[in-house]
Amino acid sequence: MQKPKILMNNASAISVVFLSGLNDTRNYRPALFFLTLLCYCFIILVNVSLILIIILEKSLHEPMYILLCAFCINSLYGTTGFYPKFLWDLLSPVHVISYYGCLIQAQVMYSFACSDLSILSVMAYDRYLAICRPLEYHSLMSNQNVVLWVCFSWFTPFWIVAVNISLTSRLRLCSPHMSRLFCVNWSIVRLACPQEETTANSIVANLTIIIYVCHGLFIVWSYMYLVKNCINSLENRAKFMQTCVPHLISLLTFIVTILTDIMSLRLSFDDLPQTLQNLIALEFLLIPPIMNPLIYGFKLTKIRYKIIKLVTFRFK
Repeated sequence: MQKPKILMNNASAISVVFLSGLNDTRNYRPALFFLTLLCYCFIILVNVSLILIIILEKSLHEPMYILLCAFCINSLYGTTGFYPKFLWDLLSPVHVISYYGCLIQAQVMYSFACSDLSILSVMAYDRYLAICRPLEYHSLMSNQNVVLWVCFSWFTPFWIVAVNISLTSRLRLCSPHMSRLFCVNWSIVRLACPQEETTANSIVANLTIIIYVCHGLFIVWSYMYLVKNCINSLENRAKFMQTCVPHLISLLTFIVTILTDIMSLRLSFDDLPQTLQNLIALEFLLIPPIMNPLIYGFKLTKIRYKIIKLVTFRFK
């Protein structure tokens, strides 16, 4: 009976979490720091550029571009929750984060990913209305309605994830060592003491997964319906290729990167080399924030035209 009591006392003393994901990178940390800083600066550059173009160009104040602007803002939010701390860790001999800082980082990572999927769902609905119900489009997707959709896509995931994190915050930890580059909710729960009750965490986490799987199924259904309706119309096919293909690429990129990370967490790929685990964990923080602005910038005619106009004006 005495041993569990000691364990509980030890658990209550844990106030910092040690991140061991960088233990195998001692020999090439300067190069990794330079590459990470370069990637982060590029992410900021391309996303901020697209946001400013959409805000400053009045002809882009349309639902599709407002949603794209929200998409880029969300990318900046998610990457800011990871890259500054990661860059600091690359320069530090010890990689630690406070327990409450770990919970905040998990909140940012999860709400970023869920918001991305929510915004992609609204984008799919927007394209469905624009192509299949054009007469109702402007009444259903007015700029005011789009702003409400954006707020819903940001704040609903935030509070859903906050419920998960609040359930995790009540747990006592028996180990401060996490084999990750950053904090995620599932990894924190795995550090909990054996006597801690985690059933509620599992139920809420599974409900959250179901909610966002339904988001994904809605997006797939929307695009299947769009493809079906666009086959027999040359004009609709042109609209689909111009505006829907970037969304599909963004969706596929998101699904592949996020599912890989979820599988690595849920199936416990602990036998994989640490470097490979790190690459899997970093995919959704590296590929979508870089690819999405580039895809939309080059594919959407209005944005591409504005970028070319700015570049040619700059070098005249």
